[in-house]
Amino acid sequence: MAGPSRAASLALLGVLGAGVFLAGLELMITAVALPAIVADLASWTRLREASWIINGYLLVYVVTMPMAGRLTDLAGARRLFLGALGLFTLGSALAGAAPSLEALIAARLVQAAGGGALVPVATAAASHLFPGAAQPRALGVVGALTFLGMAAGPALGALILGSVHPDAALALLGVDAASPLARALDPAWRWVFYVNVPIGIVALVVAWAASADWETPRRPGRVDVPGAVLFTNALGAVLGALTLLGSRPGERSSLLGGLNGGSGASGTSGVMDPSLIVIGLAVLALVAGAVTAWRGLRVEDPFLDPRLFRSPAFAAAALVSLLTGYGLATALVGAAVFVDRVLYGGPDEQRLVLGTLAAATAAGALASGFVVRVVPLRIVSLVGLAACIGGLALMATWTPATTLFAAALPLALFGAGFGLTVTPRSTAAVAAVAPSAYGAASSVVTVARMAGMAVGLAVLTAYGSTTIDRLYDQIWASPTAYQQLIPEALRDRSIRDGQVVDALEAWASGEAARIMVGIFLAAAAVTAVAVPPSLLLDRRRRILGPAGAADAPDDAVDPAGMETHGRQR
Repeated sequence: MAGPSRAASLALLGVLGAGVFLAGLELMITAVALPAIVADLASWTRLREASWIINGYLLVYVVTMPMAGRLTDLAGARRLFLGALGLFTLGSALAGAAPSLEALIAARLVQAAGGGALVPVATAAASHLFPGAAQPRALGVVGALTFLGMAAGPALGALILGSVHPDAALALLGVDAASPLARALDPAWRWVFYVNVPIGIVALVVAWAASADWETPRRPGRVDVPGAVLFTNALGAVLGALTLLGSRPGERSSLLGGLNGGSGASGTSGVMDPSLIVIGLAVLALVAGAVTAWRGLRVEDPFLDPRLFRSPAFAAAALVSLLTGYGLATALVGAAVFVDRVLYGGPDEQRLVLGTLAAATAAGALASGFVVRVVPLRIVSLVGLAACIGGLALMATWTPATTLFAAALPLALFGAGFGLTVTPRSTAAVAAVAPSAYGAASSVVTVARMAGMAVGLAVLTAYGSTTIDRLYDQIWASPTAYQQLIPEALRDRSIRDGQVVDALEAWASGEAARIMVGIFLAAAAVTAVAVPPSLLLDRRRRILGPAGAADAPDDAVDPAGMETHGRQR
């Protein structure tokens, strides 16, 4: 089958980039809208259930990736990408129109099934569309748009919530606020999902037209559904155990919730000690993970092929992706929390700070696609890791007196460094396998990054919840405990006095800033662990030979775990 023209290839690359941008965007944009969603469809007493709006999406997203990577190798990228983009667009429309919390969670699972397939399919398709000298640049574009979408999510979510007013537009048009149409368009959080629909439709039309005479190579095989089930159990158990660390039967939903006339407890009394649940989940994760690895070595075309890790370069790429994913989650969520809870910034402040991270990440990823043509992968990766570690270390110096500009600079440094690591690990992983395994290789590396992010978010959730409980206890330990936390001049006033509330908020702000120090330093340490494996990303002076053709390493692995020697792409 003849390949697409140069113009069609560029159009397809643009469509692939649009798909991965939407997939990355949706991972984070919903986090900003979550409070508004909970207030509209549920209440804070259902926060654990509502958390599956994000947790369910992330779990399905991660599990879908390896299956999509395998299907790319078996069925080709064109049909799979069109199907995934269509599914993601449909899920977005259903999520926007969801009448209940349960319907929204179900729609998010549909959305995640499409979004999780977009990244590995797009990466594999770009690898086939632009072989040789152009391959690193194409992967750099895909990587840049993936991370731009992820980093831009919180800022765009804040923009939509602050700028979109469907109630006013509906009133102007004379639409009854109780009508089904009004309920499907209002409130503003629904447009966090609807924004994907027109972009997805346009991308589908362009992709259909530009790829009519093109498809990636296919080979016989099957999809390992039992392996996917085992991996889902393992990852779900890990995230559940991490999220519940430090929890107790009665939980508080708000540090200062009692100031509004309540006790501050959202109040779920667990029948079982959470520590026993954590132990049970940990055991399940170990067993399911071990069986997943054991089965992967004994079946053909496993869900996650452990034999790919026979290549030191591939194993290193996956490990770097995992560890830097943890750092990215910490930087994104930590920055959002710092601006919101320490600086008390609104949508404009969040857009400024997180937009800096988004732009720097995209610029670094795009630049890395060009830099690796003349600089060894390990050097580019080391420079990127150094910038990530330095950025996280500077974030640990943030205080309530930190200005927005001073907060944006470390985020820019981290974002640029993270972006620089994108192409080295993607290129090393793809170069370590045969062309027939591009989809599997790219999906494993992407899964590693997303798993790292998921673990980072779970750790942040557990640590944050435990800390909120501790701070809450300091305020409510006794009827007068709060007096030790505020200036002496206010200690004769009621805890519901406006100035006392302000003083307690200032105290909580300082405590939150101190908490963030440990979180950022821990992320810097985790990121530093990625330095040794990054030294294995390549063994050559250049990723491209003098003639512009990429030579595969001698230990390149094919899908069956066999080695090919002296192969040239």
